Amino acid sequence: MTLHNTMHDHCFLFQTLKKWVAVESDSIQPAQRSEVKKMVEMAASCLRDLGANVTLVDMPVHEVLDGRNISLPPVILAELGEDPLKPTVCFYGHVDVMPANKSDGWETDPYILTDIGGNLYGRGATDNKGPVLAWIHAVSAFKELRKDLPVNLKFLIEGMEEAISIGLKELVEREKEQFFSNVNYIVISDNTWLSTEKPALTYGTRGNAGFSVEVQGGERDLHSGALGGIVQEPMSDLIALLGSLVDSSGHILIPGIYDDVANFTEEEKKLYEPIEFDIEQYKVDVGVKKFLYDTKEEILSHLWRFPSLSIHGIEGAFHEKGIKTVIPSRVIGKFSIRQVPHMNLSTVECQVKRHLEKVFSERNSPNKLRVYAEEGASPWITNISDPQYKAAAKAIKRVFKKDPDMIRDGSTIPIAQMLQDITKKSVMMFPIGAADDGEHSQKEKISRKNYINGTKVFSSFLLEIAKLHKELLRGSK
Repeated sequence: MTLHNTMHDHCFLFQTLKKWVAVESDSIQPAQRSEVKKMVEMAASCLRDLGANVTLVDMPVHEVLDGRNISLPPVILAELGEDPLKPTVCFYGHVDVMPANKSDGWETDPYILTDIGGNLYGRGATDNKGPVLAWIHAVSAFKELRKDLPVNLKFLIEGMEEAISIGLKELVEREKEQFFSNVNYIVISDNTWLSTEKPALTYGTRGNAGFSVEVQGGERDLHSGALGGIVQEPMSDLIALLGSLVDSSGHILIPGIYDDVANFTEEEKKLYEPIEFDIEQYKVDVGVKKFLYDTKEEILSHLWRFPSLSIHGIEGAFHEKGIKTVIPSRVIGKFSIRQVPHMNLSTVECQVKRHLEKVFSERNSPNKLRVYAEEGASPWITNISDPQYKAAAKAIKRVFKKDPDMIRDGSTIPIAQMLQDITKKSVMMFPIGAADDGEHSQKEKISRKNYINGTKVFSSFLLEIAKLHKELLRGSK
């Protein structure tokens, strides 16, 4: 019996995922913290069953909005194997989820894994419980067939990823010379393909810089009938400020914002040519009639490797039905900039503040302006010539019978850059979820096919990276 057939024959793949999805490990709501801890402990138990040496690292307390202190769930550091002749692969994953309620618009109970037409629906199915379990099952298959694991494996699994991984950075920094000291490769499986059918490997993500721009007028709200026309309204100032940020073609109007963007080389453009991307279907999937750009290269490059600016909302403004004829005294606009290599977060903050202060001064407004940055995250990019990308591509070819798309991700996944910066190790993003998996949505799912094949491709990757690593060592001698 082969390694792949063993995994295919075991229905416990689905039973285990069903048990995991049933745990409401919502890390956003403090009231669910006990469920998150339960989920972390379940994952730790699965790793112990593999024979791993598991440490549950206690984390500091977390102060929530009402002033209460709640302990954070522990972080799993697990090790399996310590053969100095084998490469060491570290897998990162998370077992917490975003909030989900049936009343949000789910057709099924979000915490009961439901098979509909070969798709497994449930919160966490693709983000990220399914991929974490696929890794565990991949390792389990070697054990069941009494085959030697070709690599040393380490697991870093947390329960606060959806809540910006509170405390994780400090833990990684502490463990840089310990847990991560002998790691050769770090793999993250926490995103999706660009296609519904063609696998992909991800080599870059955009960063994110959030901003608030606040305009303060008088001490209190005013009646527009009594004072409209004789005072400078904060809302008018704010609309002018927000309107100065980006034009109708999506071009950011802040001076200097594009200065540090990496050049779009011909070599990079060639990576876009084989990518499977149906523009018309993508319009249908996202529910729009037209994009700002017309070609595959233009759309993907502006989604992945050029910055974008999005305006998200206004705090302090009336937003209910009807009209409230009030002049708000204080309004706050919220927007963010998705950064790309080699943009610097502090430089972007200075450029934003300088631009808004200039626009505001030109209005000669007596109101007060305040611009402040929210928490930001850096973009991430890596080298697709790294050995683990070659090994993963071979594994994908073996399991899926096709070469992967080499893609970037327009969203922000801070853990990739954080791990790369601190550990100085090679980091790869290796997704198994399809483009229509709907992570965070009311239709989150992972297909049975991808769950099974994802388990197979992870086991194949371990074999391929072991082989390639041995060849590299032999060549260096």
